[in-house]
Amino acid sequence: MELEALRSIYEGDESFRELSPVSFQYRIGENGDPKAFLIEISWTETYPQTPPIISMNAFFNNTIPSAVKQSILAKLQEAVEVNLGTAMTYTLFEYAKDNKEQFMENHQPVNSTIPISSIISVETPNTAPSSKKKEKKEHLSKAQKRKLADKTDHKGELPRGWNWVDVVKHLSKTGSKDDE
Repeated sequence: MELEALRSIYEGDESFRELSPVSFQYRIGENGDPKAFLIEISWTETYPQTPPIISMNAFFNNTIPSAVKQSILAKLQEAVEVNLGTAMTYTLFEYAKDNKEQFMENHQPVNSTIPISSIISVETPNTAPSSKKKEKKEHLSKAQKRKLADKTDHKGELPRGWNWVDVVKHLSKTGSKDDE
């Protein structure tokens, strides 16, 4: 019954995910929130008489220090003990949502882009010279760009008949050879 209740309560909620009929994930916080975290609750065979397995080992939580994760799990375990014997998955998710700020008060968001960009900048000098040779683009002056824009329409295509003089010259040359 709890499974059906969870499905109906969280229907359309992007934060909720049913991994299996006995395992669920819920993202606490909005997408892009540096203090957001993911809780996974799995039911044991004797659930709700025995506590569910609560995990924060998802890749989503990699930026959260293990001390903060342990603190959150300890507080959730306290809530489990209070609710033991009753269906508690919804209660645990809501408890985590209500106490998100308190749970994450010791978490300083880590800006992971700094190490990645420094790694990239270290690796790029080796590949940069070869890529520069391949990607060299033609640079046009302002006057050249203006002339090109005047010749083309708004789609960048040349108008019909733009090369009619060249065609006439070509035909006149080929036509005179035919005459000879």
